[in-house]
Amino acid sequence: MKQTHTPKHLDLKKDTALTITWQDGRESVYPIAHLRRLSPSADMRELRKSMKKNPLTILPSSGGSSTVTAVDAELVGNYAIKITFSDGHATGLYSWDYLREIDPAMNPEGRVKSDDAPAHNDPLGLG
Repeated sequence: MKQTHTPKHLDLKKDTALTITWQDGRESVYPIAHLRRLSPSADMRELRKSMKKNPLTILPSSGGSSTVTAVDAELVGNYAIKITFSDGHATGLYSWDYLREIDPAMNPEGRVKSDDAPAHNDPLGLG
């Protein structure tokens, strides 16, 4: 899948935010908590779906600390970044296009199109 957005510069401040300057000149600032909440991992996508259906869904424990930080980050090929968070979550690959989709300035409510896809246990959407 060809990426339509490409970063020019990445700046990760582990305690606060990831700032991306895009090739088209746009600058996006992603608070760490925003990135963690909108992780593209399958488990987080399913949790967001559950919360959409039932706002009383119980959230998983964050392991004690209420402030989530980025512990590590690594580039994945030329299409994504993988972030490890202080609560141990490290399974989401943030593609450049996904990051543009969840840009807080353009999408303050954090709506994610892929969250509307069928569940992994029902990939064809038949159930």
